[in-house]
Amino acid sequence: MAITTAMCNSFKRELLGGTHDLDSNTIKLALIKASPSGTYNKATTNYTDVTGNSDEASGTGYSAGGNSLSGATIGLSTDTATLTFTNETFSNVTVSTDGCIIYNSSQGNKAIAVIDFGGTVSATAGDLTIEFPTADASNAIVRIA
Repeated sequence: MAITTAMCNSFKRELLGGTHDLDSNTIKLALIKASPSGTYNKATTNYTDVTGNSDEASGTGYSAGGNSLSGATIGLSTDTATLTFTNETFSNVTVSTDGCIIYNSSQGNKAIAVIDFGGTVSATAGDLTIEFPTADASNAIVRIA
């Protein structure tokens, strides 16, 4: 099926309702396997959307649920609120992935964003690093204008 990079619509509503505290809740990043059977985009609501389709990546050294993100930084770039994290490394893994889901494990695994890597990315007994973009109005992983 397909992965389309997007901030999840459910996250936008939940944010306004006070569900997410992005600099103190546990935010995780889970990898989506290569050639997933499901479709992941702005309509994705929960990490279980991925696991329900058996679309989470698997491989040596990769743990189901992914990794907790650190270094959450909320900022303001001109008039746009931004959120970024420290780059995340999956160490010593053998895994192939087409994208990822960022979700709030402190709040029932609610989806925040889905990221398409633009093709399959793999690591073989090595590190796979997810690099977050510059936290500005044009590039931050989460932007609210």
